[in-house]
Amino acid sequence: MNMFDKRSLIQRLKELPFPEKEYWVVAGGAMVLHGFRPQTHDIDLGCSTLLANRLEQQGYPVSRCADGTRKIIYAEDIEIFENWLEGTAEIVSGVPVVCVNGLIQMKRKLGREKDLADIALMQKRDSQPVSL
Repeated sequence: MNMFDKRSLIQRLKELPFPEKEYWVVAGGAMVLHGFRPQTHDIDLGCSTLLANRLEQQGYPVSRCADGTRKIIYAEDIEIFENWLEGTAEIVSGVPVVCVNGLIQMKRKLGREKDLADIALMQKRDSQPVSL
């Protein structure tokens, strides 16, 4: 099982043949890129319907989520979720990533214990005074 730190995560993302406006990093990868966590074991991405259509046409395995959107297995360590985004995506270290507030909203909707722990972590850091 691979573990991605920020450097290896960015490197892996930059290898992907996706247009910058068609995908964004969510979940654990976003936690790493925003600096809340040192590493993640897989990469979850959100993508546009356009990119989801293209990947499905290229033959990547597709399943449907409860809301009817597609989940695409792109690689052993990359899953892509159609239109999964709260808030906006921003560019962090050269790759599109869900903004912190959006990440908190997404994790709140998931509501699993680990997501609630992540929210607490993000909110705790946001309330800390920033040292320069």
